[in-house]
Amino acid sequence: MNLEEIHRVGNIYMIGIGGIGMSALARYFLAQGKKVAGYDRVSTRLTDDLAREGSDIHFTADLTYIKESFPDPGNLLVIYTPAVPPDHLELQYFRKGGYRIMKRAEMLGILSRDKDCIAVAGTHGKTTISTMIAHLLKVAEIPCNAFLGGISKNYMSNAILSDEGKWMVLEADEYDRSFLHLFPRLAVVSSCDPDHLDIYGTRERMEEAFCEFISHIRPGGRLVHHRKLSLSCLKSPGPGLQSYDLEGPAYCHAGNIRTTGGRYRFDAVAGEKVIGDMELGIPGLINIENALAAICIGKLLDIGDDRIREALATFRGVKRRFDVKIQRDDLVYIDDYAHHPKELEACIRSVRENYPGRKITGVFQPHLYSRTRDFAQGFAESLSALDELILLSIYPAREEPIEGVTSAIIFDRVRLKKKVRIGKEQLMEVLSGKKPELLLTLGAGDIDQFVEPIVNLYKKEKTT
Repeated sequence: MNLEEIHRVGNIYMIGIGGIGMSALARYFLAQGKKVAGYDRVSTRLTDDLAREGSDIHFTADLTYIKESFPDPGNLLVIYTPAVPPDHLELQYFRKGGYRIMKRAEMLGILSRDKDCIAVAGTHGKTTISTMIAHLLKVAEIPCNAFLGGISKNYMSNAILSDEGKWMVLEADEYDRSFLHLFPRLAVVSSCDPDHLDIYGTRERMEEAFCEFISHIRPGGRLVHHRKLSLSCLKSPGPGLQSYDLEGPAYCHAGNIRTTGGRYRFDAVAGEKVIGDMELGIPGLINIENALAAICIGKLLDIGDDRIREALATFRGVKRRFDVKIQRDDLVYIDDYAHHPKELEACIRSVRENYPGRKITGVFQPHLYSRTRDFAQGFAESLSALDELILLSIYPAREEPIEGVTSAIIFDRVRLKKKVRIGKEQLMEVLSGKKPELLLTLGAGDIDQFVEPIVNLYKKEKTT
């Protein structure tokens, strides 16, 4: 299908509509005046928001509903996430019924085809960087559409939409090789640590996919990449490459880092130019590094220094990315999406840097059996940097159980005296008996459903 054919379709049906990437597309099509409906396994705050915005969502595979609501295959486009199993009842029905079907990544490829696309890839950091870039363009009054992998706190959405402008900011997802549908004008690659080995098999094949993504950059386009990124296709630096790193030597790096009033301030060095006295609106040294990637993109777009300063100072972050929920003298509570050993390591290190001297209690929910199996030792090493660990059972997401793989293979390797392994249904009871100095909830599963109850628990304790 092409964009013109998509515009002629009146109805959009999305299998897995509650996913963070799928829901951004749902918001786009709602803004286009389409009827948007879909299925997801469970009701969440995100599906509730989509329903309020006009989507018709149900949570049990229901062919009767589909047959009654969408009898004409010619006026319906079905979009699904690769996390949906191939034997899903509704997906099978659509395939057998002659409906037009495509993956989410294919749709993003079509929507971005006639745009100047800024695509941000990487196993870590891509959500924050892409959201920073989208906010930078908004502050600079450059009209753009953005499809993000998290909820921007500035806009309270994962979709920033505009009827004008040629620019589109996309989070380029490596899962299922989704990012290979994109052909960006500007690209960022933040990292390429081994992940999704259920898809790629080996680190080498994953790196090959990242190099293929880089080869999709349009002629005359540019690549911004982390200086320490070790990909074979970057061994011969060319004129279209710009590197960034918290410290040099890199094209874009930071200097004179300090804190004032609880906020980081720094000077950004871009080539031979210094942008002095930058203020970052969110905590974490890792976010200064993420900001450097956004600054590189800003300079490539000729955005002025004052607009860049304004954008970084007013950037409020992304939900579930170093998301400070409570900050009191007796308790700090931070929620974070970290679900890979490197992400856990970076998050815990940033917490220690921002809150020195506090004992850290971490609640971690492993995500996927395959990831737990492949990186059990790495998880254990990262979690051993905590002072106390509460380890939950594995969140399966799209996977069936793997024999012998439970959270115990992480737990047994963690080098902490204070550690406990529980089911998520026990979490609130366990926390009610604790008074942590600094509490972290970590993971990409449904651990986010505990954020509000935890906030309420400790707010209640403060008032009693």
